[in-house]
Amino acid sequence: MKHTPMRTPIATSPNTLSSTPRFTVRVDGTDLHFTALACLTLLQSAEGADIAGLTLESSCRNGTCRACMCQLVDGQIAYRIDWPGLSPDEKRDRLILPCVAYPMSDIVIRLLV
Repeated sequence: MKHTPMRTPIATSPNTLSSTPRFTVRVDGTDLHFTALACLTLLQSAEGADIAGLTLESSCRNGTCRACMCQLVDGQIAYRIDWPGLSPDEKRDRLILPCVAYPMSDIVIRLLV
């Protein structure tokens, strides 16, 4: 499945949180999974899930440090910034930055650490 970064509106109210789409994110090669809200980044959803054994490294939270980089195995994400800090080769290899990536469908990710 092709991943196409898109820009989407940001949720701003509690009503939006309760009505926002929810997706399942599975971690490839493990039994780990969490629910991701369309209005939150994958990193924010992962941290909010507080799942034992699941750690997504992070530092900048704006797509520049690349500490959270992982691979999108399946599904679609969207970026709300013009550049997600990835080279064309990394994008071709389906690498993503969960700190600035928003889910658009159920997702499978592969951790690189």
